[in-house]
Amino acid sequence: MIKLIIQTLYLFLPALLANMTPVLVKNILKPLAKPVDFGRTFRGKRILGDHKTFRGLICGIIAGVLITGLQKVLFVYAPFEWLKWLSIIDYEQINFVLLGFLLGFGALFGDMVKSFFKRQFNILPGKPFIPFDQIDFLVGAILFLSIIYIPSWQMIIILLVLGMLLHFLTNIIGYLLKINKKWI
Repeated sequence: MIKLIIQTLYLFLPALLANMTPVLVKNILKPLAKPVDFGRTFRGKRILGDHKTFRGLICGIIAGVLITGLQKVLFVYAPFEWLKWLSIIDYEQINFVLLGFLLGFGALFGDMVKSFFKRQFNILPGKPFIPFDQIDFLVGAILFLSIIYIPSWQMIIILLVLGMLLHFLTNIIGYLLKINKKWI
């Protein structure tokens, strides 16, 4: 079971990093900081809001592709056999650009779908929407990955449970480090 947990996290690492990328690039590439929804509304409410930008989307997808490219290099040229042990898929046989795009875009798409529903339910940006804040990007990544690889139900459960736990843990650490104003 430990092996499957590690392999699942390794496979979805591009999605995890793609989901973090918009926050990491928020102070650069200002011309791309335009809302993906172009400021449009649905039922009188913003579709996504100002925080979902082309900058975050493009940089997140690029991050997903770059991480998948690194995984392929490590798989193909692995100096240690255990690096291949990490992988559930054969990176020599798969198009890493497609895989990285699907995981990166899928993660960000899942986050955008959640944002749409938050706006429609009058939940303000930054306010909790449990459990969707914790699993939105993972659900999106799973759905888009399923185009070329179907994760097992065990992998899906591992992702969803660890996704919720890691989200809460990072929020608590952020709160203790005074990065976040609230722990949840």
